[in-house]
Amino acid sequence: GIGGAFQYGLQISIINSPAEYIKSFIRETWLKRYDFSPSEDVITLMWSFIVSIYSIGGLLGSSSAGYLAVRFGRKKAMLLANIPALLSAALMGLSRLCGSFEMIVAGRLCSGVSGGLALNMNLMYAGECAPRKLRGLIAITVSTASAVGKFVGFALGLREVLGVEGLWPVLMAANALPSLVQLLTLPFFPESPRYLLIDKKNKEECI
Repeated sequence: GIGGAFQYGLQISIINSPAEYIKSFIRETWLKRYDFSPSEDVITLMWSFIVSIYSIGGLLGSSSAGYLAVRFGRKKAMLLANIPALLSAALMGLSRLCGSFEMIVAGRLCSGVSGGLALNMNLMYAGECAPRKLRGLIAITVSTASAVGKFVGFALGLREVLGVEGLWPVLMAANALPSLVQLLTLPFFPESPRYLLIDKKNKEECI
């Protein structure tokens, strides 16, 4: 769940805290580029686009989850979902340094793709690997991981943690940590028995 539903929950809540700082960054960047300050309507439009493009990325990720799950297997597909997550962390974390609010837009799109993939893969992988008696309990951990992700995103956004003007790029790049944790730990986990039997036709490995 750390690299699965947790990522989804984290990205849903983490965007709320730095809203004013990102708007100010868009205003400053626009002024430096074009020598005039954008209107509040333009700022609001750009901010709305940054927030909502996550859903577009989520749609793309969810739509491709089924294909990737069959093509590469559940475990490898979950590992692949960390690629757009790390890319999004790099784009958003370096956006202020590079003076580009477009990098935040691209980063949010990538994090949406990662969230859409991770949420679907997490549920699929956990359900297929769980013993029959524990299947319901294991399935609940997906929603639990999502809720914990939302809480962690809220906690990181507090002014006492990363919710200050100088640290908002670090806050936006916080999703790199759970991705790295999953990349280091998930390779030691087994592949889904259902995938091995039905998709790979490998009964021995399934057993």
